[in-house]
Amino acid sequence: MPEHFAEELLKNFLKEDIATGDITTEGVCRGEKAIGTIKAKEEGMLAGMPFAIRVFELLGDVKVIYAKTDGESFQKGETLMTLEGPAEVLLKGERTALNILQRLSGIATLTNKIVKELKGTNIELLDTRKTTPGFRYFEKYAVKVGGGKNHRFGLYDMVLIKDNHKKVAGSLREAVRRVKQMVGPAYRVEVEVESLEELSEALSCEVDVVMLDNFSPKDVRRAVELVKGKVKVEVSGNITPENIKEYAIEGVNYISCGFITHSAKWIDMSMKIERCGDEGI
Repeated sequence: MPEHFAEELLKNFLKEDIATGDITTEGVCRGEKAIGTIKAKEEGMLAGMPFAIRVFELLGDVKVIYAKTDGESFQKGETLMTLEGPAEVLLKGERTALNILQRLSGIATLTNKIVKELKGTNIELLDTRKTTPGFRYFEKYAVKVGGGKNHRFGLYDMVLIKDNHKKVAGSLREAVRRVKQMVGPAYRVEVEVESLEELSEALSCEVDVVMLDNFSPKDVRRAVELVKGKVKVEVSGNITPENIKEYAIEGVNYISCGFITHSAKWIDMSMKIERCGDEGI
């Protein structure tokens, strides 16, 4: 995804919040310069700092005095960023910047927790498309900061045949045939299977990846025995931090987990104006 895509999204976020103007800030401010500090109100892993800084830069001339780096852990009460600039700029960008940092840090923190649960295995943790509309770029970025990997970004960059595709085509085999006829060897073909019988059918279609959807750990073991390393194996469906170790089975290549984006808790943070003056700080 091009970097300018993120830039346009940030501009839209600011438009959503400010629209025709920040009537409170514009009424209060008289050209004062200020120093603003963002601090953590609980511990976590940082993600989103470059985007938060860019939010303020899009509003005016600011100087970053201090900023922690994405991927760093932080403690409650720790300073994450200190900015100097027009008070009006800091106040207008405050909520948008905090929303980005809180949301992305929550995702990175949860992702990292689950990645640690998979330590010692060769299994990669993947995200899904269960993301906030308009915010997917940033949420998938946070997954990577936390040590996870991105699955497909959208419908355009990967073939994944799911239950409704099979229903439309009439069968798994016919769905695979139709897709291969269109894309040829340009894309890997992944197929979601819901039973061991479907798994056998998928293997006979020469697909590249099979997704075991809502399999029990016992059935995942049986599936891995059937696959025998012929294709990559992904496990998906109701995976949480509490049960993920049960699915860390030898022969599984990927575990995809929508939980890391749709259920990540925001990390609480706040911004305070530390100093303010008419001529400067």
